[in-house]
Amino acid sequence: MFSSTPMLIQYQEIKNSYKDCILFYRLGDFYEMFGSDAEVASKVLEIALTSREAGKGRRIPMCGVPFHSADNYIAKLINNDYKVAICEQMEDPKKSKGIVKRDVVRIITPGTVLENNLLHEENNNFLVCITKGENSFGLAAVDISTGEFYTSEINKKEDLINEVLRYTPAECITSKTQFELDQLPNSVKISYHYDYAFKGDYCKKILLEHFNLNTLQSIGLENFPEAIKASGAVLDYLISTQKNPPGNIEKLKIYHIEDNMYLDFATKKNLELIQPINIQEKNSTLLSVLDKTVTPLGARMLKSWLTKPLVNKEEIQNRLNANEELVNNLDLRMKLRKLLDSIYDLERIIAKISFGNANAKDLLALKNSLEILPKVKTILEQAKSYLLKQTYEQFDDLNDIYSLLEKALYPDPPFSVREGNLINDNYNEEIDYLRSITRDGKEWILKLEQEEKQISGIKSLKIGYNKIFGYYIEITKSYLHLVPEHYIRKQTLANAERFITPELKEKEALVLGADDKLKELEYQTFIMLREEIKAFNFRILAMAKIIAELDCLASLAQVAVTENYIKPEISNNTNFNISNCRHPVVEKKLAEQWFIPNDINMNSDNHRFLIITGPNMGGKSTYCRSVALASILMQIGSFIPADKAELPIVDRVFARVGANDNLSTGQSTFMVEMSEVANIINNATKDSLIILDEVGRGTSTYDGLSIAWSLTEYIHNIIKAKTLFATHYHELITLEEKLNGVKNYSVSVKEEGDDIVFIRKIISGGADRSYGIQVAKLAGLPSTIIERSKDILSTLEQKPEQTQLSFKETEYKEEMLKIKEIQELKSKHELNTKQGINTKQDINSKHENVLKQLEKIDLLNITPLEAINTLYKLQNSLKSED
Repeated sequence: MFSSTPMLIQYQEIKNSYKDCILFYRLGDFYEMFGSDAEVASKVLEIALTSREAGKGRRIPMCGVPFHSADNYIAKLINNDYKVAICEQMEDPKKSKGIVKRDVVRIITPGTVLENNLLHEENNNFLVCITKGENSFGLAAVDISTGEFYTSEINKKEDLINEVLRYTPAECITSKTQFELDQLPNSVKISYHYDYAFKGDYCKKILLEHFNLNTLQSIGLENFPEAIKASGAVLDYLISTQKNPPGNIEKLKIYHIEDNMYLDFATKKNLELIQPINIQEKNSTLLSVLDKTVTPLGARMLKSWLTKPLVNKEEIQNRLNANEELVNNLDLRMKLRKLLDSIYDLERIIAKISFGNANAKDLLALKNSLEILPKVKTILEQAKSYLLKQTYEQFDDLNDIYSLLEKALYPDPPFSVREGNLINDNYNEEIDYLRSITRDGKEWILKLEQEEKQISGIKSLKIGYNKIFGYYIEITKSYLHLVPEHYIRKQTLANAERFITPELKEKEALVLGADDKLKELEYQTFIMLREEIKAFNFRILAMAKIIAELDCLASLAQVAVTENYIKPEISNNTNFNISNCRHPVVEKKLAEQWFIPNDINMNSDNHRFLIITGPNMGGKSTYCRSVALASILMQIGSFIPADKAELPIVDRVFARVGANDNLSTGQSTFMVEMSEVANIINNATKDSLIILDEVGRGTSTYDGLSIAWSLTEYIHNIIKAKTLFATHYHELITLEEKLNGVKNYSVSVKEEGDDIVFIRKIISGGADRSYGIQVAKLAGLPSTIIERSKDILSTLEQKPEQTQLSFKETEYKEEMLKIKEIQELKSKHELNTKQGINTKQDINSKHENVLKQLEKIDLLNITPLEAINTLYKLQNSLKSED
């Protein structure tokens, strides 16, 4: 307890209930902070730390911020990972007796912000909740600022973490007694909610009440207990922080991760779908190329499309067909984009309305947006593609809501809802009456000023107003001798005197009384209007989704036209054929330079694993990534950068490109690399597309080559996924002769003496060397190093047995013969034993285990690497026994 003063006692009682928050305690026109809160806030906000009398001669730390500009200060605290509890005065101080009643009306956390200055209009602001059951995890994601609400049950923890990261949550909540979220990046803010909120029965009850349901079966959630817990707990967190049910959350969508193309966090990062690897290059992402949206609604939806491509053929085809119509119909596309450009962020306006934070400017933005909708519907009437025709049929122009706002809302309202001028004329009779009094009264005062000037002959006379004295007559000192006797002196200034008259005060009382009543009545009428609009939330949000989808489709069509993309065909088999495929981002960045396109041809039989060799900077990585991006583009319904394309629908795309140390988790480059490879191996299917750009480069040459070799065999023989493997290990090209589905390709290089020129064309056949020294020369290494490198390379190449693994066919056969020879010796020994013949080659019984292992070896299916490892283990086993 700070002291015995009533105000500080009240403060401490409230603070005790919100110990994990910075408490913004309303005192008049300021939010004040005391004690440790003040010490923390003053440093973060860079404001003065003062103190306040706390009774008995003690003082406590204190700081404060103006309530009208509090949002900027709150934003700074939230961005520094603090929660803020807003404590307001719950009654009019003028009417209260004793200490004013106060209470917390809202808790602001990173995942529950609604303020514009805390939100990025093109990004969602997801709050994610995780639960853990015996056999599965529950996940719920909600964006309180848009009303989106999703939930799922996930079996594997790595899939759970990947799905959490897909949402890039501003905040993640769980129960502290369940498990630690140790695999999430430090950038994700973790909060712990009350254990009771994660109980199954409680969560079911809160969901039924919020959505006004009798059973969860109607939304498909009945048989998913962990999804129920996650979605119920996150809903409880919103209610407890906002102090109100989130009225803009009208729908809960349950989904399964296999419903869309699976893109893990590493793949999205490596392909630079949303975020660039180099944060300085903001225009290096696929999103930066595709995003020509004109609304925040569309910008957020397009980002969602990129992280969740479709796998349903009909849905993909419908988007492609709609895209095609917008590409071919210039008039439709341009008119649509122009109209959509005038529509505001409907989702976030509705969120403000739902929580009672919307001002008159927000409702005006809503009205102006709704005014556009009938025009959009008229344009869609000419559409012919299924998706656009369906949109037209479902289109709700919301004309009744527009008419209500048009009639009720003042055309140019202020930001504050307490200043008046909120409600239109002829909407409320009492408002019209009070407005006429104030309007007529002010006109009377202006008329009085002119009359008094004429009667008194005082040219400088003017009537003014301030909050302290009300209306007054001001006369400069040079005219004081002309002041009429009935003027009453009120205030003396340096160069003038101020006066009042009984008549002026009488009119003032009438005008100001009516003005105060008018402002209060307008405020109450506006609150009622806002509540009336809240009843239409579901309809407005449904139209917001339609507007967002139209914006996305028009954006993709615009890009297709300006960047010369073509409509891909969905393959009826598993063939993967693209003619003159281009990388959309690299092509854009080259600007005036000519991008070299390449073909890609794959099938599921004898052409499913492409080994691509050649030098650095030759174009291997760009080629591989362009294929992956083409697949993703088609499955979001976009045209692709190519001349012709036939693509199958893939269930997953994996891309392992390069590697970096992850120092925060203590993982080396090689460990990061192997973790990404393990994720691919554990999750890829025959219907997946795998992009491998260098594997094994983070360790020694022998180890790296061995892993790359073995990995190739495993993907080819076991997973059978379509794979592009760009590598410097040109030794791998021999696999084309051993594995039926492997085909070699390389980067075309033109040699001019010791120099090379990159042609950047992918051709059939493997490269027999890596051109590393030539690339080093191009990079600018000193000639001394280059020449010495040539000498060393020449020496090493003369002794291949010392520098290369025995992966050539002849050496492979030798290893097989050794194993076969030992097996024949064993058979001969067994025959002699049966015949009772003693031999000097009698083998000790201690070796029986080794012989049994030799007998089980399948010579026809063993790989070179497995042969070497097997011999090594058996040899060590014999040595240890001897």
